[in-house]
Amino acid sequence: MTRRTPIWKAIVTSLSNDIAEGIYQQGDKLPTEAVLAMRFGVNRHTVRQAMKALADEGIVHARRGAGVFVTMKPTDYPIGRRVRFHQNLAAAGRIPTKEVLLLETRTAHLSEAEALCIPTGTSVHVYEGLSSVENTPIALFRSVFPAERFPDMLEHLTNDPSITSALAQSGVADYTRASTRVNAKHATVTQALHLRIAEHAPILRTISVNTDTNGHPIEVGRTWFAADKVTLTFSDPE
Repeated sequence: MTRRTPIWKAIVTSLSNDIAEGIYQQGDKLPTEAVLAMRFGVNRHTVRQAMKALADEGIVHARRGAGVFVTMKPTDYPIGRRVRFHQNLAAAGRIPTKEVLLLETRTAHLSEAEALCIPTGTSVHVYEGLSSVENTPIALFRSVFPAERFPDMLEHLTNDPSITSALAQSGVADYTRASTRVNAKHATVTQALHLRIAEHAPILRTISVNTDTNGHPIEVGRTWFAADKVTLTFSDPE
């Protein structure tokens, strides 16, 4: 038997979609509990539960005596040949930050070795982190680099979490996105905690490979985006 989605979750999805589509913009006041209860055919307690979930995800916030307001609109995140987290979001007037969660050297997994065109069992440097926009977490990421080519990568990332800067210090002045795959997932417990979303909430996972100007793979990355907080946009090939 197929389990029914709880009504409050359906309300969260509906209102999130309204915000993503611009029906309610950043700073707008949402309809009252009474209006939303009538719209969805539920009681106010159910609406209140949905509002709490949206607030926990940082999408709305309540002002005592004033109502519930939209905190943020989904961040447009471009996917193209030149993807630079900080530069792209700063250009859109948003304030991006990165938090380092893990820096380590280990043996490459089979899929990583294949993507980087290195022998199985080769060492790689791994950088895991949390990307935020205006203090709202939007994505978790894992970037993997061939350790032999970039022996000082972890040191560079320790001093500055920018991948573009670390690659430049390692002799790669420019790089482009060779491929990107996107699929839908459900957030694990730890992903939900980092992204401030509900467990099993929808997330978008991208798997990408970046290459240097000679076409040699230099990075394979996985990114898990909070689906309600990000709109992935795809640019035409350059």
